[in-house]
Amino acid sequence: METPDLARMREEYAREGLDEAAAGDEPLTLLGRWLDEAVDAGLHEPNAMALATATPDGLPSVRIVLLKGLDERGLTFFTGYESRKGAELEANPRAAAVMLWHPLQRQVRVEGGVTRIDDAESDAYFDSRPRGSQIGAVASPQSQVIAGREVLEQRVAEVSQVFDGHDVLRPPVWGGYRIALESVEFWQGRQSRLHDRLRFARTRDGWRRDRLAP
Repeated sequence: METPDLARMREEYAREGLDEAAAGDEPLTLLGRWLDEAVDAGLHEPNAMALATATPDGLPSVRIVLLKGLDERGLTFFTGYESRKGAELEANPRAAAVMLWHPLQRQVRVEGGVTRIDDAESDAYFDSRPRGSQIGAVASPQSQVIAGREVLEQRVAEVSQVFDGHDVLRPPVWGGYRIALESVEFWQGRQSRLHDRLRFARTRDGWRRDRLAP
């Protein structure tokens, strides 16, 4: 089987740069603006982010999740508490996330402590989901080994019957997490791989902004 010549794959980045004046003195405003611009550009799932967690002894894992909330408290996403990421966050409540908007030649990296959001917030989001997604959240033993697809489909049929004619209730093992904004790095592609990297680190007095070498 022929494989692509990965070593020769490259693209020249040539967009307008990111300077300190445009970045501002705190990261939330710029992060919100970049996310809005990704939405306005019509990018597919602009709220997708790679989420990295780790076990207490340092074994990492990473997957794509969807950002469902952004404010001064941090980034919110939803999952099963008993999933692999849920178990890792229970044992080691820290995470890193990356949002990549390749057509805009931008990425944002976030690192921070992770906490569960309260039940009322999780209930409100769960109630806003399509019914099929609600049933799937109840039916799926997320990250557990199952014998085959038919097992999952049978569970979906059973849950659908239980809630026939009724609202689907959020399962107690499913809800939201929030990553605190402790470190936020903005990356803007530039020519000759001399990319702009501006990192905000939270301090006791607010935010420290540093430029990093590409």
